[in-house]
Amino acid sequence: MMRRFVPAAIFIAFLLLLALGLAPRSRDLPSSLIGKSAPAFSLPLLDAPQQTLTPADLRGRVWVLNVWASWCGACREEHPILMQLSRTARTPIYGLDYKDGREDASAWLTRHGNPYRSSLFDADGRVGIDYGVYGVPETFVIDRRGVVRHKHVGPLTEEFVRNKLLPMLVALENEPQAARANSETGG
Repeated sequence: MMRRFVPAAIFIAFLLLLALGLAPRSRDLPSSLIGKSAPAFSLPLLDAPQQTLTPADLRGRVWVLNVWASWCGACREEHPILMQLSRTARTPIYGLDYKDGREDASAWLTRHGNPYRSSLFDADGRVGIDYGVYGVPETFVIDRRGVVRHKHVGPLTEEFVRNKLLPMLVALENEPQAARANSETGG
């Protein structure tokens, strides 16, 4: 009689392990970039390929880097939240169009709206690799010194933006000038 239960018990244990492996994980995955300078790049703008942008161009301001692609279903899910964020937050959002076609990406932004101050075109995904991108969408917060302060994996949610992202951006924007100067000089 017990022999019949052993295969069933093994099967149930297997299902439990599978369920644990597939369970949603925290969107705030650790990143080796946190507390370090944002990786350098020089990428063309999506809508102006003759112009480039680098993290050095953004030094002195807090900014958000959102990795997205026109082929990404989850990017469409988070897009209304990015549109709202771009209207309400003082902090600029820059897009990193990841492994995409320029025409597809431009058409996607025309169709759904453009929340980005500028979107950078990372056709081969090399910059995404430098940032440790697991998949799209991913969002990074970079401070005035060019240091990565946060990485969020997956689509942004209203709850995350309200409870974590906006307070973080406000705190970074309001960081006292003396603290900024000390942190920049290492003192």
